[in-house]
Amino acid sequence: MSGRLMPCSAAEISSLFLFEKLSAEQIDRLCSAGRVELFGPGPVFAEGDPATDFHVMIEGTLVMSRRVGSDDIEVSRTSQPGVYAGAVMAYLGEGKPQRYMNSLRVSEPTRFFVLPAESFANFVHEWFPMAIHLLEGLALGSQTFQRAVGQRERLLALGSLSAGLTHELNNPAAAAVRATSSLRDRVAHMRNKLGAIASGPYHGDALKALVNLQERTAERVSKAPPLSPLEASDREDELADWLDDHGVPNGWQIAPAFVQGGLDVEWLERIAAAVDEQEILPRAIEWLTYTVEAELLMSEIEDSTTRISHLVDAAKQYSQLDRAPYQVADVHELLDSTLLMLSGKIGPQVKVVKEYDRSVPRIPAYPAELNQVWTNLIDNAVFAINSAGGEGTLTVRTALVHDRLLVEFQDTGPGVPPDIRGRIFDPFFTTKPVGEGTGLGLDISWRIVVNKHHGDLKVESVPGDTRFQVLLPLTATEPDIEPDTVSDPAQEPS
Repeated sequence: MSGRLMPCSAAEISSLFLFEKLSAEQIDRLCSAGRVELFGPGPVFAEGDPATDFHVMIEGTLVMSRRVGSDDIEVSRTSQPGVYAGAVMAYLGEGKPQRYMNSLRVSEPTRFFVLPAESFANFVHEWFPMAIHLLEGLALGSQTFQRAVGQRERLLALGSLSAGLTHELNNPAAAAVRATSSLRDRVAHMRNKLGAIASGPYHGDALKALVNLQERTAERVSKAPPLSPLEASDREDELADWLDDHGVPNGWQIAPAFVQGGLDVEWLERIAAAVDEQEILPRAIEWLTYTVEAELLMSEIEDSTTRISHLVDAAKQYSQLDRAPYQVADVHELLDSTLLMLSGKIGPQVKVVKEYDRSVPRIPAYPAELNQVWTNLIDNAVFAINSAGGEGTLTVRTALVHDRLLVEFQDTGPGVPPDIRGRIFDPFFTTKPVGEGTGLGLDISWRIVVNKHHGDLKVESVPGDTRFQVLLPLTATEPDIEPDTVSDPAQEPS
């Protein structure tokens, strides 16, 4: 956008704090290379356009804003002469093409001294050779440092997830190993007991009925309904009394397995009627006990291996290694996989509540990177809850808000103090103790949500109720490619 050209006054330019230390010759060269433009109310340049000019305000009022999702968020408004914006990092040279990091508009007729980016870079190199080396070193060093610490942040998250996943896999794996060993013992006893029954002086019909009853008992165990502790205790007493009354030894040891397998007194009466021989009943009960225990152990093995399979599926869902980087995804699947991967770190002290709106549609996204956002926000919430005593509630909520999908993480921690709330998304800012946080988790999350998904990330907080809200568009947009430069405070009006 261009304004109306006006004469360049050396005296006026030299009065601006940015140029006040320059010589008269340097001021004249600035006026020769640059121009003074008068802009009426409206836009001056737009975020994302090539940074072709360096703007210094002479008089008027400017407003800086950034694009967040579909909204322009005002970040600064000032009438101070000498504030600057635009191609402030042009000194990095052609190897680092620059784009405007913000949008600039004026709210009243405003005059700017406008210097082409190339001229600005040449003057800085010529007049401040030592400073340019320091500035380049600072900018490039900050980029390198930020990338290194960002990589470290990812490695720390990976290590934490690996430890949690190992812990979660170990429990069902160990349970399956124990159940397998016990199952082998029960099957051996079952074979021995069946051999003893078959070699005894028992009627063939009784043996046939017993084998048929075994099959029906195994089927009943697989469909056993869950009982409350009180119901289970009462039924165990009933079964133990029945077994004692029918001469079955150690009825108090047999009863718990029968109750867990869904057997009751009525079923035991069927067994007694099917055997129809009092002397065979104790051995038949003992044999069926091994059958029930074997079925229960196989169910335990099935549950354990299913748990392992779910954990592996969650790990694949979390990492997205076998899927396209950009795809249409179900945020609930992403949230569930992240919560499962972090379950070891969350621990039993934190109650997790899911308030999902299952009617929300799938959205175009980078799922692996959204999982990283969920990881950072959940990790912060758990840290906040632990810092407040270690017990609390983490609520994960989804909903539709106008034309965007809301994913909210609410925790009952102490909250974010108002004096630092505006800084929590800044790189390297952290409230965690030294060694426990890099200060890049929320910065990385903000970049993923805002730059890559054209969404919004914000926080609302009072003591006992902190909510990090991620708003994502429902339709595909061309994601921004993050510039390979560090956001510099000089991009804001000074």
